[in-house]
Amino acid sequence: MTRAVLAYLTNITVKWILEPMGHAMTFVEDPERVMAALSPLRRRLLRHLREPASATQLAAALDLPRQRVNYHLRALEAVELVELVEERRRRGCVERIVRAKPGAFVVDPTVLDGEPASPDQATRLQDQFAAEHLVGVAATTVRDVARMQVKAEEQGKRLLTFTIEADLRFASAADVHRFTEHLTDALRRAADDFDDPAGRPYRVVIGGHPAPATATDPAEEEQNDE
Repeated sequence: MTRAVLAYLTNITVKWILEPMGHAMTFVEDPERVMAALSPLRRRLLRHLREPASATQLAAALDLPRQRVNYHLRALEAVELVELVEERRRRGCVERIVRAKPGAFVVDPTVLDGEPASPDQATRLQDQFAAEHLVGVAATTVRDVARMQVKAEEQGKRLLTFTIEADLRFASAADVHRFTEHLTDALRRAADDFDDPAGRPYRVVIGGHPAPATATDPAEEEQNDE
């Protein structure tokens, strides 16, 4: 498939990712856990807690009252975003050393979804050129891959995934449609060659969107000159 579309790409990268052990991931799909981590102070605490620390140490680092820090740490610990590492006895008291759950926090993008889509919206979401459809597919991909990665880590297994990335420029919207048709045909041919009814099911998602504008983007510079 890569060779079939290479002529249309200015840059293409294909990555097969065999997740190494030790790259932990914390998948957050409970709305309460998401809300607990949303405040700016709690996000700062989670960043500092990449390394184990006590409430006293964090209070000194952030110039905040220890009681206030301890309150937020307890809230984060209650929703399992922070875990206890050890307890130390100091001056007749017990000092609790905690840290953020290891690895990256991945939030289920659908966790804060609103009401179900209306029939009109559902029809629009099925349009392969609709931004809403791309966002929905991307959200599902994040959720599914994150869940499987967490389970793989728990079982001491590796999750085999691959990523294909490309940078290219289209002269017109019509070219986007023609490119999509070419890519669809190439994927269909590849699927015919490799699809095995007895094999492990894989889901392949290919999406494209305008690249975010940058200060050095020629197109943006032209617009600014007008």
